[in-house]
Amino acid sequence: MAKILYVEDDENLSFVIKDSLQEEGFEIFHFEDGKEAYKNFKKEKFDLCLLDVMLPELDGFSLAEKIREQNDQIPIIFLTAKVLQEDKIEGLKIGGDDYITKPFSIEELTLRIRVFLKRSSATDAEEEQNEFKIGKYEFSFSQLTLDSENGHQKLTHREAEVLKYLCERKDTVIKREDILTQIWGRDDYFLGRSLDVFITRLRKMLAPDESLKIENVHGVGFRFMTS
Repeated sequence: MAKILYVEDDENLSFVIKDSLQEEGFEIFHFEDGKEAYKNFKKEKFDLCLLDVMLPELDGFSLAEKIREQNDQIPIIFLTAKVLQEDKIEGLKIGGDDYITKPFSIEELTLRIRVFLKRSSATDAEEEQNEFKIGKYEFSFSQLTLDSENGHQKLTHREAEVLKYLCERKDTVIKREDILTQIWGRDDYFLGRSLDVFITRLRKMLAPDESLKIENVHGVGFRFMTS
């Protein structure tokens, strides 16, 4: 049974979400403030974090930063208010993997959670099929790592998914909407901004190897050049 850290201070909403997710077969650990949630995160092993942005004591962004210091791999989904569109980009910049906008349906939330958990299981089961040699780097999708003689880097699930998608289509033009649909499951403006955040991160990671370049293809998407 997947264990989910759920942090939400709205009593009515959290009751409904917790009850619904438990009915879907998840084990939910609910907390109303960020500080208490973080204390328990350090004690328990969770499979996914579901964080509201506006929280007492410690807000969702600050909580996510602390979680990322402890665990680079656990998926983090932010719950954002519809009027706070900037939260979506900010959350991804600090290590979030996805967001869902309030109000949302239980069906949508459950689907997003299952997608992450399924991918986590797949990376464990298919290690030998998810190793890539790119330039000076050894990229392990199953381990979420990027290694070279100069060092070792841990990737988040989203960073690893984007890099894997690029590696599988290296030296070809990749449409932006194809990446969004394949990885996020949908194509919209804010997800496009989110993708740019991840592309920027990957460029910085790969920058020491001048033979590797993620090029912008104006009006279309990207090309991952490997020579």
